[in-house]
Amino acid sequence: MTASVLATELSLPMFTVRLDGLLSKFMGETAAKLRIVFDSVAAERGVYLFDEFDALGADRSGNDVGEARRILNSFLVFLENSSPESIVIAATNHRSILDKALFRRFDAVLDYTLPDARQATAVMRARLGSLVQKGSLTKLGDYTEGLSHADLVKAAESAAKSVLMRGETMVERDDLIAALTARRSATIG
Repeated sequence: MTASVLATELSLPMFTVRLDGLLSKFMGETAAKLRIVFDSVAAERGVYLFDEFDALGADRSGNDVGEARRILNSFLVFLENSSPESIVIAATNHRSILDKALFRRFDAVLDYTLPDARQATAVMRARLGSLVQKGSLTKLGDYTEGLSHADLVKAAESAAKSVLMRGETMVERDDLIAALTARRSATIG
């Protein structure tokens, strides 16, 4: 979400780098693909998001695979030499496993904590807009606890889809509780 907001506010295109298409089992191929990405960073001004970055940026000290260390080293070099005209963002849910050198290469490191009940209500209200009834969002804290901003957006969208599929026009409290409960089961377990 942060990358999307930055791109919108700066009127820049946003590019998501899919690590599943970048990582290769063949020696040297991943670094070559990284070079192509960073050539694009230099050639086209934009916001470049490396999502689920822990797949690429795991700590080198505990990594026995030499190729994984070389890939991370390549990323660090490319990042250090990247164009100042573009913004490179790396996102992860597993900060603790990232290599410490990464934190020195990025200009800013942002931590997002889970929203409290008030913030969760605001996130869902913003996503649902006119589809939500005024009292539908009250006292949902027990259902929103432990869910991220993205989880809350997904739950709100799921509740809205259910309502619209039934041919109704307003999301009610029970719709949100069902969607939040399903999201919690999928996310938290």
